[in-house]
Amino acid sequence: MKVVLKQDVKSIGKKDELHEVSDGYARNYLLPRGLAVAADAAAVNEVRTKAAAVEHHAAQELAAAQALAKKINGQTVTLKAKAGQGGRLFGSVTAKDIAAALGQKVGESIDKRKIVMDGDIKNFGSYQIEVKIYPKVAAKLTVKVEE
Repeated sequence: MKVVLKQDVKSIGKKDELHEVSDGYARNYLLPRGLAVAADAAAVNEVRTKAAAVEHHAAQELAAAQALAKKINGQTVTLKAKAGQGGRLFGSVTAKDIAAALGQKVGESIDKRKIVMDGDIKNFGSYQIEVKIYPKVAAKLTVKVEE
């Protein structure tokens, strides 16, 4: 019997998936507990519609991420910092600082967790930083720390 799962079922599959199960298992376990419904035309159509909607939203998010990556790629962000003797900064330049400066420059908010750094920047100079915007979508920018 074909069923559409309404919840995740450990031995069968995930929610909103179409599966073939034995008649007894469907009638005695899945259907009475509300874990699945029989796969009639309406249920199958609903599953296909939901899958198409999820795919459409993923494509929109990917396009937006690629557009943002184009804006960020090659940008140079200049940050001012105070330092003591020897050029060592008081404190450090963190991903939060870079995200704020980049957000102002690009015009969109950037999450600090998407900025990939080996550690905080503690000296003056120029650094290459990667921003992972979306899975498989990344951009590189230059961060200049000046006095």
